Amino acid sequence: MWDDAFPSFLIGLREGLEAGLVVSILVATLVRSDQKSRLPQVWTGVLAAIALSLSFGAVLTFTAHSLSATAQEAFGGTLSVIAVAFVTGMVFWMRRNARNLSSELREKIGAALVVGSGMLVATSFLAVGREGLETALFIWTTAQTAGESTGPLVGAAIGLVLSVVLCWALYRRVLKINLTRFFTWTGAGLIVIAAGVLGYGMRDLQEGGILPGIHALAVDVSSSIDANSWYATLVQGVFNLTTQMTWLQIVAYGVYLIVVMTLFLRGVRAPKVAAAAAAPVAEAATTAAEPVAVSASVSTAATASEAASEPTAESGAGSARKAEAATEEPAPVSEEPAPATEAEPVAAGGAGGEGKRPRPRWLVPVVVVAVPAVVAGLVIATGNGKPASAATVTVSPTECGKGFTAPKPGQQTFQMHNTGKVTSEVYLVDPSSNAVFGEIEGLAPGTTRALTATIGKGTYAWRCVPTGGQAVTSASVTVSGGGTVQAVLPLAAADLDAPLAAYKAYVNAGLATLVTETDKLQADVKAGNLTAAKADWLTAHLQYASLGAAYGTFSDFDSKINGRADGLTDGVHDKDFTGFHRLEYGLWHGESAQSLTSVAAQLSTDVAGLRKAFPSQDFDPTDLPLRTHEILENTLQFELTGDTDEGSGSNLATAQANLAGTKELLSVLRPLITKRSPTLIGTVDADIARLSGLLDAQHQGVTWTPVEQLDPTVRATINGATGQLLEDLSPIPDLLEIRKSA
Repeated sequence: MWDDAFPSFLIGLREGLEAGLVVSILVATLVRSDQKSRLPQVWTGVLAAIALSLSFGAVLTFTAHSLSATAQEAFGGTLSVIAVAFVTGMVFWMRRNARNLSSELREKIGAALVVGSGMLVATSFLAVGREGLETALFIWTTAQTAGESTGPLVGAAIGLVLSVVLCWALYRRVLKINLTRFFTWTGAGLIVIAAGVLGYGMRDLQEGGILPGIHALAVDVSSSIDANSWYATLVQGVFNLTTQMTWLQIVAYGVYLIVVMTLFLRGVRAPKVAAAAAAPVAEAATTAAEPVAVSASVSTAATASEAASEPTAESGAGSARKAEAATEEPAPVSEEPAPATEAEPVAAGGAGGEGKRPRPRWLVPVVVVAVPAVVAGLVIATGNGKPASAATVTVSPTECGKGFTAPKPGQQTFQMHNTGKVTSEVYLVDPSSNAVFGEIEGLAPGTTRALTATIGKGTYAWRCVPTGGQAVTSASVTVSGGGTVQAVLPLAAADLDAPLAAYKAYVNAGLATLVTETDKLQADVKAGNLTAAKADWLTAHLQYASLGAAYGTFSDFDSKINGRADGLTDGVHDKDFTGFHRLEYGLWHGESAQSLTSVAAQLSTDVAGLRKAFPSQDFDPTDLPLRTHEILENTLQFELTGDTDEGSGSNLATAQANLAGTKELLSVLRPLITKRSPTLIGTVDADIARLSGLLDAQHQGVTWTPVEQLDPTVRATINGATGQLLEDLSPIPDLLEIRKSA
C-alpha cells in the first residue's frame, strides 16, 4: 500500500508543515504581544479552514460518483490538471516567500487586532484554508490515480500527523530543522509526482473524449512486464508511469518535468549566489546593529539567514541562543531580522528588484502546466498521435465507398455518410482476406459518423451491409508505405457452430453428473447424515459452478438452483430462497435434517428439470465469446467478495470451479482466437495458471480458507490476478464478433 500512500504522505507532510508554521507564527505573535485572549479566534479560523477542506473533498467524491464513466474520466482529468497547477504554484510560492512569511503574517495580525475579532478569524482561516484546499484536491487526485482511497488517505494522515509533531517540536524549541533544505527537497519530489499526475490526467481527458490520441501509444510494454508485479505497482503508485502510455502522456510528463524542475532549481541556486555577494554588507550591518535573531529551528522566517549564508541549522542556533539569553519568551519567532533582510529581495532570485514590476503569482503555475499541454497537443496534431482527417466516404447500396482514395499510412479518421434509405453496417476491409481494419454498426440514413483506423501497407476497400440487403464492396486501393497492420478476420455465425456444439456436449455431460450428485446430497439429508451432506454439498456445488452459469445462462433454473438471498423480503428465511445457498445456510447454521429435507428435494428436482430442458433451450452463438469474460466477472463480484458465503467458507473453491468453466470455454474457442490473435491465448493461459496457483494455495484437502480470513496482501493479489485475467479476456468478444464478409 505504501506505493499509493507515498505521494499523499509527501503532500500531507509538506502542506501540513506549511499550515502548521503559519499557525505557530500566528500563535507566537499573539503570545508575544500579550494577546493570549485572542487565541480562540485563531483556532476558530483554523477549524473552519479544516472543515472547508473536508467538505471540498466530499463534494469532489460525491460529484465524481454521480457522473457517467466517460464523464468521470473527463472530471478526474480536469481536476488532475488543476491539482498540478496548485501544487506547482505552492512549490514556487513557498520557495520565494518563505523568508518573508513571518513578517507578512505579523503585519496582517497587527491590522486584524485593530479592526476586530472577525478579521483575526478571517486571517487564520485564509492562511490555513489555502493549504487545506490544495491538500484535499491533491489527495483526491492521487486516490483517483491509485484506483483506491485507503493508501492515499493513510499516507496523508501519517504526513499530517508528522507535520503536527514537527511544528509542536519547533514551537517548543526541542528540534532544529533546516527549512530551506526541507522545502527544496520536498518541492523537487512533488514536482516529480506532479508530472506523473499530469500525465495521468492527460490519459483521463483522452478517455473522457476531451483530448485526442487515446490509441496513439508511445510505450506499450504490457506484454513483457506484469502490471501487477511489485516493481510495476511501485513505479505506477509513486511516479504514475504505467506499462501503456500515450504520446500525449509522455510529452506532457517530460515537458512539465524538464521545464518546472529547471525553473525550480535555477531559483534555488540563484539565492546562494546573490546572498554570497550581499554577505559582507549584511555582516557589516549586523555588526552595527543589535543582534536580533530568528531561530532556524522554529519558523520559515529563519530561512532569511539560511539563504544569506547557507549554513546548517546549527549556525542559526548560535544566534538563537544569544536571543534566548536576552529573553525567555516561549514564542518560536522573534522580531524580524536586522539589516541583513535588506539583501532578501536579491536573495529571492532577482524577482523583485528595483524598477522591475513584480511577477503575478499565477504566472508560473499557469505557464508550466499550459506549456506541456500545448506542446503535447502540437505533437499530436502534427504527428501520429491524432488521426488524420480524411475525405467523406459515402455509404449506400449503390455508392459504397464513393470519395475513397488511397489514404496515407498511420492513424486516419474517415467521415462515413449514409446516403441510402436504410441503416447500414460499414467495414474497412482487406478484400483479399476479408480482414476488418475498422467498422461502424448501425449507421442510420442521412447521418455521418467517424471511423478511425490504422493504415499500413496493403489493400483496402469499403464493405457496406444494408439491413436486409446484400453486402456491397467498393473498389480497392493500395497503400505502399507504412508498416504491417494487424486486422481482425471476419467471423460468420457458422464459424461458432462447432464450438457451440462442443460446449453444449460439455454442459450436458456435466448436468448428468450433477443430477447424480444432488440425488446423493438429498439422500444424505433425508437420512439425517448432515456431516456427509456438507461434503456432498460442496462436491455438487462445485460441479454446478464449473458449468459456466453466468448472466442467466440457464434461464430461470439458475436462480432456483444457485440464487442468492439478496433482495428477498425475508432474506435467508424467505420462502423463495432455494437451491445450493439455501441448503448451505441450513447445513452450516445448525438447522435440523428434517427442516432441510424439502430444501434438498427441491434442489434435486430443479437440477433434474434443468438437465431435461437444456438441450432445447435457445442459445445465441454470440453469447459464447461473451461468456469467457462473464463467468469471472461474476466470480470477482460475488465469490471474491464473500457475498455468496452462507457459512461454508468455500468461495475460493467456487472461484476455482468458475475458472475451470472458463478454461473449457476457451478450449472450444481456442482455434478461432489463435487465428485472429496468436499471442492473446498465450497471455490468457499464463494468467489462468497464475490465478489457479493462488487459489490452490488456499486449501488443505477439502478445507478452504474463507475469503474474509485471507491475509490482506494475499487477497489483494488474488483480486489483482483475477482483474488482470479479465482485462486480457476482454478483447475476445470483439475478436469473435460475427461480421458479414460478403
